[in-house]
Amino acid sequence: MSVALRERREELELVAAEAERARAGAGRLVLLRGATGTGRTALLEAAAEQAEAAGMRVLRARCSPDHTSVPFGAVFQLLAHGPGFDSAAGEEPDPPGTPPHRGRPARLWRLLRSYADDVPLLVAVDDVHLADESSRRWLVEAVRRIDRLPVLMVVTERSQYDIDPPADGLVHALSPALVRTRTLAPLSAGSAAELVRSALGRPVPAEWVDDCVRAGAGSPLLLRALLDDLGGTATEDAPAALPDNCAALYPGSYAAAVSWWLDSAGPTTTEVARALAALDDDEEDDEKDEDSASGGGGHGDADAGLLARMAGADPARVPGWLTAMTGLGLLRPGPGGRPRYAHPLLRDAVLSSWSGALRQAAHHRAAEAMVRRGDRAEAVAGQLLRSAPVGEAWATGVLLDAADLAVRDDRSDDALAFLRRALDEPMPDARRSVVLTELGSLEYATVRSTAGIPRLAEAMRLPGLPRDRVRAAVALGTALARQGEARTAIEVLRGLEDEHLTGHPDLVRTVQTASALLSDHDPATRREVYRWLRETAERSPRLVGTAGQALLVRYESTAGLTSAASAMRRIRALLAQPADPLAEGFLLGTAAAVAQWADQLDEAERLVRRGLAGQRPSLLHPMHLALQNVRVDIAAARGAYAELLADPGALSPVAGRPDPANAQAHALIALVETGRTEEATALADGFDLQNPYDSWELNRFLYARGVLRAATGDPAGALGDFLECGRHQSARDVVSPVVTPWRTASAECHLALGRPRQALALAEEELRLATVWNTPRVLGRALRVLGTATGGRRGLELTDRAVRILRQGADGASGGTREPTREATRESAREAPSDRDGIAAQGGEPVETELIPELIPALIAQGRRLTAVGERARAREALREAAERAERLGAVRMRESAEAALREGGARRAATARTGSGSLTASERRIAELAAQSRTNMEIAELLHLARRTVETHLTSAYRKLGIRRRAELGAALTDTGSRSGPPGGTRA
Repeated sequence: MSVALRERREELELVAAEAERARAGAGRLVLLRGATGTGRTALLEAAAEQAEAAGMRVLRARCSPDHTSVPFGAVFQLLAHGPGFDSAAGEEPDPPGTPPHRGRPARLWRLLRSYADDVPLLVAVDDVHLADESSRRWLVEAVRRIDRLPVLMVVTERSQYDIDPPADGLVHALSPALVRTRTLAPLSAGSAAELVRSALGRPVPAEWVDDCVRAGAGSPLLLRALLDDLGGTATEDAPAALPDNCAALYPGSYAAAVSWWLDSAGPTTTEVARALAALDDDEEDDEKDEDSASGGGGHGDADAGLLARMAGADPARVPGWLTAMTGLGLLRPGPGGRPRYAHPLLRDAVLSSWSGALRQAAHHRAAEAMVRRGDRAEAVAGQLLRSAPVGEAWATGVLLDAADLAVRDDRSDDALAFLRRALDEPMPDARRSVVLTELGSLEYATVRSTAGIPRLAEAMRLPGLPRDRVRAAVALGTALARQGEARTAIEVLRGLEDEHLTGHPDLVRTVQTASALLSDHDPATRREVYRWLRETAERSPRLVGTAGQALLVRYESTAGLTSAASAMRRIRALLAQPADPLAEGFLLGTAAAVAQWADQLDEAERLVRRGLAGQRPSLLHPMHLALQNVRVDIAAARGAYAELLADPGALSPVAGRPDPANAQAHALIALVETGRTEEATALADGFDLQNPYDSWELNRFLYARGVLRAATGDPAGALGDFLECGRHQSARDVVSPVVTPWRTASAECHLALGRPRQALALAEEELRLATVWNTPRVLGRALRVLGTATGGRRGLELTDRAVRILRQGADGASGGTREPTREATRESAREAPSDRDGIAAQGGEPVETELIPELIPALIAQGRRLTAVGERARAREALREAAERAERLGAVRMRESAEAALREGGARRAATARTGSGSLTASERRIAELAAQSRTNMEIAELLHLARRTVETHLTSAYRKLGIRRRAELGAALTDTGSRSGPPGGTRA
């Protein structure tokens, strides 16, 4: 059976039965109805062949819209090949008003009867809906008379729901007793799939077959055309993926068939079909949620109304058309029930014959209709993206509102598209400058590093409000500075200050603050700017504002000119003062950095959150990146290695940016500390540091690369990186160890290379500077390295002091650091095991102490010094604690160092249980048990009086030890009573 005749057995059997009845002298009409492409013509031809085989004479006529103006044209086709036709047809038409039983109709009827007298007849008329009116009347009258003649009339008629109501069908005035009607249904999916497989003649993937079935939409016409276009596929080893674009098909039978289907439906239906395809031509709609789908044109009545407006159609008819096309298989319900074309190829074929101008006009009408009915801005803007410029203010407003929503949802690609399209609409220069500023900022951040600079420069050339011009200048300056053009960036800002900000002292201060911050990218410029800032602040602090004064605190902190306690007092005082909204971001970012250096990590984190909340992420601003950098610095200070490595962008060079960023420097150290040195080496090798931009981020990366080289047995190479870092830092007046402790790192390299005197000099200088800043972290680190360099009993005293100070910091000391009293020291020595697990009693509830990673190497150094002087029991205690803390952090390198020192000191087994529930510390177990009870991190933090990040840190550690990834697995994992590496009690000497 051919493609068109599958699933048509019942219809053929009906025609055969009626033919038998006609041969017996009782004729009737069989009407075969169906939508375009359902195989009516092929079925009629098969019925005719069947009748001829049964001894009947077949009279054929095929109607066409080209012949509707010829009276009796269809009847002439039926009777033209028999004797007597010329006289029956007549040369002249009958006069108007001639009754059916007289004139030409009567002569033609007598001719038909004469044919039937000779042999039974099958009268086959294809597409009777296209017949001329005279022929239709004649056929209706003939049906009324053949019930006593050996004549069977089989007629096909298009029966499909169109937007324009169709004319009355052939049988609407006939008695049902005279007619047998069959409506042809679309092919079933199973039958269509069988056709596809048989056409290829070999096994093919089920997904490919399903694609073909959907594109065929149950229509033999479309499926046959598609298989014709895909005919070459049968010779391939495996069929290529079915394309979504008709341009990929050859010779184009499928697109031609769809075009014919549209022509058959009429112009209004064609416009509605194309409008639906236009609404549906965004591929990404399939991935959006139901709400977005409804916004993109809606579903149900809303969809129908929009299509009606786009096509200028009767809105009462469109819902029925959508329902009918869904029933035929041409449409399928999409997200939220929205009607969609069954396959992208079908949608493309519907659109392929539509000119670009007409398509744009339809999208324009859709946008207008959606605005009137109150659709979401992003949905309306989606239509405007595909329309020509509208030239009206509403379009500009919609596009900018949609861009704003996309920015809030962190969908940069969508925001870029909306902003670029908005520039096609007319708008005042001042508003255009604002749009260019945002667009340039986004292009710089997301496309490539140089992409947005021309946009930002154009924004600067346009007139605008002073505040908007400052935003544009800050964005342009930020982009230029990150390209290594810090001096040019500052010239842009100064030019704005000189020409456009007279009478705006608050904006002048903002520009000065931005200049100072951007000068960080160039050491020489930085010294000039900060010299001017200091001199101005001495004369009149108000001239530099709170943000400028905060920058001076930051400068003094890194220059070794102030203590942490003093710096924080000044910062908090500045935060308490009113701040201009445009300058507040500078103040908060600077304050967060100082707080992080002062070991006030929770306060720093609050400032970062507040600062980022006040920033518009789509605008380039030096403090936006600065705040993100402080957030990374906080994670590093806590030893949150998993957090540092969670961002994929931190593990590879940023596209378009040859120099390393702060996050990559921290990620490099995190890889080293977690034992992933091969990955760390690959990351370090990804940067060419031969001619890099001279920035503080470069210095931090040099320090990180030095850490990697030291860890991989290259102390000489590491020393080169540390000293180069120190040279660059010193050139920037950054001498304090709060940023990069290059002196202690260099001292350790000198010791590894057998140069104790050089190591001692660097360690002593580091301690002097650390004492100025006076926080546990910098003091403990400096004392630890100095103790190692000093050696002997004096060295042990220094490392003991380092441990005490760092433990005090780990137990919650804030602000400046004081040396503990002798009583406190003795109490620390008698510290209970639960305290070493990180729990201290406060208010009757467990309190998690802050982890300071620097305490671990201090404990290792103390253990080694104790071993050297023969105090092995104390040494093992210190080293066990170091290994336990390292395990909690996931610091593989430090844990292995502690375990190696334990073995050297005579310990017989590993320090900690590394996996399983037995490896959990008391605090980790308590938090994990609460999490297993479905408590949120915030609820656990409130219950245990902890910071939320502390809860997250310990849950991450617990997940790693338990070998799980999801919260739902905690309950089962906690029932594990052992560990694979030793008992919960750790090492026994």
